[in-house]
Amino acid sequence: MEKNIETFLGCGAEYKDARIVLYGAPFDSTTSYRPGTRFASRAMRAESYGLETYSPYQDLDLEDAQVFDGGDLELCFGDAGRALADIRAFAAEVLADCKLPFLIGGEHLVTLPAIEAAAEKYPDLGVIHFDAHTDLRDDYLGARLSHATVIRRVWDIVGDGRIFQFGIRSGERAEFLWAKAHTSLRKFDFAGLEQAIAALKGRPVYFTIDLDVLDPSCFPGTGTPEAGGVTFRELLAAALAVIGGCQIVGCDLVELSPPLDTSGASTATALKLLREMLLALEKPFIAPEMV
Repeated sequence: MEKNIETFLGCGAEYKDARIVLYGAPFDSTTSYRPGTRFASRAMRAESYGLETYSPYQDLDLEDAQVFDGGDLELCFGDAGRALADIRAFAAEVLADCKLPFLIGGEHLVTLPAIEAAAEKYPDLGVIHFDAHTDLRDDYLGARLSHATVIRRVWDIVGDGRIFQFGIRSGERAEFLWAKAHTSLRKFDFAGLEQAIAALKGRPVYFTIDLDVLDPSCFPGTGTPEAGGVTFRELLAAALAVIGGCQIVGCDLVELSPPLDTSGASTATALKLLREMLLALEKPFIAPEMV
């Protein structure tokens, strides 16, 4: 692979040297309300240059990390199956090279092929899911592949006892009832996260964050905003706890829709979370003298 010409700030490592591979999946063809997430990775890449590489939260700097920016995948908008297959192929290639794929969506459906690739390499895969929505419908208006069904399709792959959901505050009654039997679902916040991390100890974990878990007062740039969400500081603390306590083998940030927040505040929020997650994932590899 060759480096993308315009990279995320601080993500200029060569592929052969990198431990983390960022890539964008600009796809929102099944978005059920307001589209625009296809523009997220492009906007984040461009806006990243308004952010510093140094994190005062962790006292770490992306300039000391080894992150490769693989650019945006060229995805077919008329055929969801083909688009998902291309995402899966890219993630599988990264995993085969013993690197960690970090996906920037796009709508939440793009998570499915990334998890498929991870589960193929790690059959005992667990999943931690932050979101405002359950995403557990078996179909949405007859479609089994949708951003509203993505975690149900993930369950088809990993089964009971492996999916841990947090921040959930929206969904059909039937989804909440189904979750009681098949997933570990925590409503509204991150209560119980420590127990979930302990339950996944020693197991490979895929970590997916739908950014609408944030309250729309601090993150309005998303297609299906839901009042009553968490703050940025709460999300950051929870994300760092997951990364610090789990064996992360793949992760993503999805559902930023830049056109829905022309102030740029939502994009800046997503970027700061991305920086902190990358640094936390790289922390074991950054030499002490660099810290």
